[in-house]
Amino acid sequence: MFPLPQFGVLSALATALTSVLSALLLLALTRQLWSLRWSLTRDKESSLPLPKGSMGWPLIGETFHWLFQGSNFHISRRERHGNVFKTHLLGKPVIRVTGSENIRKILLGEHSLVCTQWPQSTRIILGPNTLVNSIGDLHKRNRKILAKVFSRGALESYLPRVQDVVKSEIAKWCSEPGAIDVYSAAKSMTFRIAVRVLLGLRMEEERIVYLAQIFEQLMNNLFSLPIDAPFSGLRKGIKAREILHANMEKIIQEKIERQLADEEFHDAFDYMLSSSKEHCQQLNIQELKETAVELIFAAHSTTASASTSLILQFLRHPAVVERARTELEAEGLVYESHSRHTPNGVTREKAEDAADKETSRLLNEGGQNHQNPRDGFPQSQSRVPYLSLDKLSRLRYLDCVVKEVLRFLPPVSGGYRTALQTFELDGYQIPKGWSVMYSIRDTHETAPVFQSPELFDPDRFGPDREESRSARFSYVPFGGGVRSCVGKELAQMILKTLAVELIGTCKWTLATENFPKMQTVPIVHPVNGLHVNFTHNDPL
Repeated sequence: MFPLPQFGVLSALATALTSVLSALLLLALTRQLWSLRWSLTRDKESSLPLPKGSMGWPLIGETFHWLFQGSNFHISRRERHGNVFKTHLLGKPVIRVTGSENIRKILLGEHSLVCTQWPQSTRIILGPNTLVNSIGDLHKRNRKILAKVFSRGALESYLPRVQDVVKSEIAKWCSEPGAIDVYSAAKSMTFRIAVRVLLGLRMEEERIVYLAQIFEQLMNNLFSLPIDAPFSGLRKGIKAREILHANMEKIIQEKIERQLADEEFHDAFDYMLSSSKEHCQQLNIQELKETAVELIFAAHSTTASASTSLILQFLRHPAVVERARTELEAEGLVYESHSRHTPNGVTREKAEDAADKETSRLLNEGGQNHQNPRDGFPQSQSRVPYLSLDKLSRLRYLDCVVKEVLRFLPPVSGGYRTALQTFELDGYQIPKGWSVMYSIRDTHETAPVFQSPELFDPDRFGPDREESRSARFSYVPFGGGVRSCVGKELAQMILKTLAVELIGTCKWTLATENFPKMQTVPIVHPVNGLHVNFTHNDPL
């Protein structure tokens, strides 16, 4: 016989063990029932099986694995299950898709096979009137209105003011005694471009910094669980949106009244208001507020991500920078600091004087929104002349560099759609109603048209190779079809302007021992930042 105290201990251990085993069995059972629940949703009229994969745990699916593992989540499952696999993310069953032919079918199947479907939290926070959330006739209407906003004429008018912001921000970077966190600095730059150039809003610096912080709160909660509860990510995102809307409403009303008396276009908002009139589509204040936030969304995070990736590749590949510098010198856009002559034999002083005259002409043509030197801010030491779209188009190698940055590190890893009908991909059925997430990054990394895709090689886009030409949907940094990014030309213009100003104005060195790892969810960015020291090329 066991002594009474010892029997009590054994009894307690047996009870605890039974409870643990019961809990584990219950978890295993609920997981199996959860998996069965989604297996039963397959289309019975189709003989094809569902894609392989796991639906994770009840309600949360594999959302936390996706958020914490980043790119490894998709890589590991693609290696295990192939180019088409199922999972459960952000409250929805999802089919993850890789490969140019699969993506081609999805992007060209808009409105017939699939329709756009961002996560529920994104739809709620951005609002129903935005381009990313609209479908059918509403999407066609919104895209027509925004087409004028990103037309060549509009971009040409934005360019000098975009360059003003870039010059000003680089001057700040070079004036800092310590290292700059490039991703944070790039977000500050692109937010200013969105607010000052696209929306034409004139605000004090303190107000811009405050709104940038609020917008960051919105972005941080854009991809959250769709649970509207106190302190939830969704509630924080909605609160940030309401603050942004409240700050913009009065300014938008003033812009509408001003445009009634002034036909001049100064910014993207002016073009949008004019375009809506041309298409007999009067936008109400709520639609304009949502569109204003969407314009910031479009120009901010993805372009900041690409700008950071551009600087990262400049750090990694100095030979690429030197080739780009040679091209800029040949076009008279930058001059060697030790030389008094340009490549055409003209003295540097005369070339700079000509550049100043060209700058004055573009400033006079570009409207009244150019920045003046502001008290308390370092003045730009850039001697790069003001650019034009024609000048940028002549920079063929720089164009290849930007394209390769967007292939190597596409800012957005993929796009969301919802199946309108059951269809086939890679021998599997994609059931009606399920979400489809096509992978841009994985497709760029695995497309057979790219030689050594793991290498950063701008020459793959040069005239001698043009690797992406033979397979249209192997290179899709801006999506494709009727849902291709309407602001892609603006994004590339900003990246090229940044590259020209960086090469012509400053030097840079990595402030840490090693390059940072890159996080790919929800937008590509360096883990713990990319810390860089910037100094002027030729202090005046």
